[in-house]
Amino acid sequence: MVSTTQVTWQLSGFGDEIDDDPAVQIAVLQALGANHIEVRSAWGTNIVDLSDEQLQALATLLAEKDMKVSAIASPIGKVDVSLPVQHEVERLRRAANAAKVLGARYIRIFSFYYGESVQVESIRDAVMERMRALAGVAEEAGVVLLHENEKDIFGDIPDRVLDIIETVNSPALKVAWDAANFVQVGVKPFDEAYAKLRPHLEYLQVKDALFSNGHVMPAGEGDGDLLRTVEALKADGYQGFASLEPHLAGAHGLGGFSGPTAFGIAARAFAKVTAEAGVQTA
Repeated sequence: MVSTTQVTWQLSGFGDEIDDDPAVQIAVLQALGANHIEVRSAWGTNIVDLSDEQLQALATLLAEKDMKVSAIASPIGKVDVSLPVQHEVERLRRAANAAKVLGARYIRIFSFYYGESVQVESIRDAVMERMRALAGVAEEAGVVLLHENEKDIFGDIPDRVLDIIETVNSPALKVAWDAANFVQVGVKPFDEAYAKLRPHLEYLQVKDALFSNGHVMPAGEGDGDLLRTVEALKADGYQGFASLEPHLAGAHGLGGFSGPTAFGIAARAFAKVTAEAGVQTA
C-alpha cells in the first residue's frame, strides 16, 4: 500500500560511478532528478588528490550547472590502521579544503583496515585514537564526518560502529548508513542495526545486496531491508540526503562503478522504494 503522507529527501549520487568526466556525471544525475552530487573523484583523480586548479574548475562547473555537493566521498580511513595517525589527518585536511571549495558540509570516512592475522579487538585503541584525531580536524574545519560501515574495517558491524560514535563523542562524527555493506558482513540491517544507530544516522547511502553471495543489487532487490528502512526513517522525521552508490558494474581503483545505464536502473529502483514509502526526492 502506498503511503499518502509525503516527505521530500534530497537525492544525490556518487558521480564517478557514472563517468570520469564531471560534466557527464552532472548531466546524468540531473536527468534522474537529482540536484546534488557526491564527489569521490573527477577526471579520474580522487578528491583528496585534485589540485587547487582542478578543485576550482570543478566548483565553477558545478555552479554553472546549478548543482550542489551533498558530501565529499573521501577515502580517509580506508587504509591499514598501522599507518601513523598523521597520515590520514593530513589527507582529511585536503578533503576538508575540498569541502570548503565545493560548499559541502559532509565528508565520508572509514575506520581502518587491519591485517588478516590481526584480531579486531586488538586495534580498538588505535582506531579510537585515529578517529578522535579526525573528528578534531572536522570540528576545526566546521564539517561533519560520516562514518561508512565498510566491510573489513573496524566499524563494519553495528556494535563497533556505535562504539566508535559513542567513544569519540563528537558532534562532527555521525553515521552514514549503507545497507549493502551490512548484508555483506552477515548483518540484517533493519533488525540488527537500525535501532542502535538511528540516533546517529545522518546520511543514507543507497545500495542493496544479497546474503547468499554478497552481490550488490538495485535498491529493494536484495536483503538490505531498504523499504522498511525508508519507511522507518520517514516516520522518524529524517530530512537528509539519499545518495545513490549502485556498484552495479564492478569496481575500479577509486571505488565502485556502474556507468550511466546501470546508474539509471539503480535510480529507478530506489524511486520505486520511495514511492511505496511515500517519500519524494528532489
